[in-house]
Amino acid sequence: MKLAVVGGGSTYTPELVDGFARLRDELPLTEIALVDPDVRRLDLVAGMARRMLARAGHPAAVVATTSVEEGVAGAGAVLLQLRVGGQAARDVDETLPLECGCVGQETTGAGGLAKALRTVPVVLDIAEKVARHAPDAWIVDFTNPVGIVTRALLEVGHRAIGLCNVAIGFQRRFAANLGVDPGRISLDHVGLNHLTWERAVRLDGRDVLPELLESHGEKIAADVGLPAALIRRLGVVPSYYLRYFYEHDRVVAEQRVKPSRAAEVAAMETELLRLYADPAVDTKPELLDRRGGAFYSEAAVALIASLVGDRGDTQVVNLRNDGTLPFLPDEAVIEVPATVTAAGAAALPVEPVEPLFAGLIAHVTAYETLALEAALHGGEERVADALLAHPLVGQASLSGDLARRLIEANLAHLPWAAA
Repeated sequence: MKLAVVGGGSTYTPELVDGFARLRDELPLTEIALVDPDVRRLDLVAGMARRMLARAGHPAAVVATTSVEEGVAGAGAVLLQLRVGGQAARDVDETLPLECGCVGQETTGAGGLAKALRTVPVVLDIAEKVARHAPDAWIVDFTNPVGIVTRALLEVGHRAIGLCNVAIGFQRRFAANLGVDPGRISLDHVGLNHLTWERAVRLDGRDVLPELLESHGEKIAADVGLPAALIRRLGVVPSYYLRYFYEHDRVVAEQRVKPSRAAEVAAMETELLRLYADPAVDTKPELLDRRGGAFYSEAAVALIASLVGDRGDTQVVNLRNDGTLPFLPDEAVIEVPATVTAAGAAALPVEPVEPLFAGLIAHVTAYETLALEAALHGGEERVADALLAHPLVGQASLSGDLARRLIEANLAHLPWAAA
């Protein structure tokens, strides 16, 4: 099978290739097409990918191209992992909101909206090319903000599923805490992308979350950046991204006195690209583990293998709500366990969601609806409305000011604003 990776020049890509090499029996690839407009990065990453596959004895060919049409033609699956504007745009996403007293983060709040504005039109253009040149391909979206981007794809009828590494990360960490194989762990994982809670952790079908919180509560709390007392009181494990909501002011104070994550990642990328340029390097560098995206390759391989192989297993994905959470509209995109087959993903039944969590899910879903409208149709008022609806902003004067500043900072990527 041919797999296309749009954003293939990303320093993430060798993480993917490492997974393809290790899990070759699950996903027998014959060609990996790396697509990226940055020729220098693309050449370095493609060379690294070829060396890694050769070392592993994997037969897949690696093709590098700047043409989306060429890259996706004939593919069985297309993985999207692009970043419009690069780390420079991300740095603005993470620092500009701080000037207004808001969390600076690239996937949620004002920064997440800015990224959605830049990203949705580009992804939809790519998807139209996939529809023309690989009409049977599944689009797997790893591009943030995953919920909004996946919803944009689904609303115009593309064969798309959103993917995040939060759930698989929890599964692996919980398994390590318990000293068991990860395959024995399943999760009651519910919410939206980057707004989820683990309400049960089942070991061979038995919920062991209370035991985990009792024995490993401090470590789990440190992993998600929240007080252990709060997690024990809630009786669930919130994702790391809930700290932006539950500890907003503390996070803002922390962010104001340290470099942005974008600055840290940019420095890592410079070093990673230097390593990728070395013809003697043919294994994934240890530095890549600090780049982010832990277990990304395992999640991607499992999802694509199930879509093309009709495995019918259970995976946590982003998909249309379609009544799964009855307090949300059908078109909302949620992140829950689902059965994955060649026909796509079908959400498993979800136990009623507690008001403490359902309220925030509904609130952020309303924001995502408005954010998608702003990304599709533009306009300062639409941007301001989306910010006003977001629980991390939510003030009229602040929303208007942030809307103007975000648009000005992203003019190069917003044709409707520059017109």
